[in-house]
Amino acid sequence: MNNYDQSTDRKIVNNAFGLNKFLTKMYGWMALSVLVSGLVAYVTGSVYHVTLSGIQTILAFIVWFILSMTIQSTSLKNPVIGFIQLMIFASLTGVIFSGIVLTYTGATIFSAFVTAAADFIIMAFIGVVTKKNLDKLGTQAYSALIAVIIVSIINIFLKVSLFEIVLSIITVGIFTILTAYDAQKMKNLYNQYNGQVSDSGLAINGALILYLDFVNLFLQLLQLFGLGDNRD
Repeated sequence: MNNYDQSTDRKIVNNAFGLNKFLTKMYGWMALSVLVSGLVAYVTGSVYHVTLSGIQTILAFIVWFILSMTIQSTSLKNPVIGFIQLMIFASLTGVIFSGIVLTYTGATIFSAFVTAAADFIIMAFIGVVTKKNLDKLGTQAYSALIAVIIVSIINIFLKVSLFEIVLSIITVGIFTILTAYDAQKMKNLYNQYNGQVSDSGLAINGALILYLDFVNLFLQLLQLFGLGDNRD
């Protein structure tokens, strides 16, 4: 009985160690992706003053979307290639949103970033440690996100400023919830598939998902913080 207890305790310790290693890797790569995007956006927009034309932006978004889809499958088969794709994806994101540094003041960008980072860290922590199943809440958040996207498309033609503000506030709430949901989901996926798939590949997938949560949080907060602050 004593040997059984020791074996069980050892297994629990090993699982906890493996999970901590996985989470460290995932959040480390997510943070690196944010750093790469920020540096590329700054160099592209502030140093070289490069702006994409309408067609260039559309093409960039097409490549961006394709990359986001392929990273998830590639990383599980070949984590090295998946990691390279993630860095390319982060760089492309920086190029696409490089106009931010030309549109908003440094103080506004900094405030939005710090707020987004604080929001993300708190919710990601909650997602990892909470015992409550967030699946239902996450599903509702994704449904709300689809509704927001539809209304946003409609508002492109209506051009109602109040709608933009309200939608930004709602979207911040949605991605706040999704951050906790995705953090819990990646933890559960690791526990479920530990040893069956590449931990590094799974960490890259998680880094991509959480990176997108953070970027969307930041962009919506930037829009709110930057009301009346545009340099245009």
